Formats: sequence, structure tokens, C-alpha cells
Amino acid sequence: MSTEGPDRQQQRVAEFMKLLPLTLALAGLPQAETGRHYNDDQLGVRADTLRRAYKAARQLVLEIAK
Repeated sequence: MSTEGPDRQQQRVAEFMKLLPLTLALAGLPQAETGRHYNDDQLGVRADTLRRAYKAARQLVLEIAK
């Protein structure tokens, strides 16, 4: 279980949500076609891509803020 307090967790979620449009743009992932679903491996790859894109988006914002 996380050692962060509830306030810090809420801040991190809010930060993630604010960066989500930039994260999705950086990730460049296509949407699934109607009626088609991703398998577990594909979901894992997409999740990893989003994690890397989030880190890049966060770093970009921090660099711009300097």
C-alpha cells in the first residue's frame, strides 16, 4: 500500500488528469475500431506507452516552467 497521504494522492491524480491531453498526443495511440477490442498483450503495450508519454509530458512541462 502507498505511504503517501490522501492529499498527495489527490494532487498526483489531478496532475495526471491535467497532463492527459498532452500525454495522449505524445503517445500517438490509435483508438480501437468499433467492435474490436485489444487483447491483454496489446493493453500492456499501450499502458507502457502511456506511462512513458506521461513521464515525457511531465518533464516537458517542468522544463518549460524553468
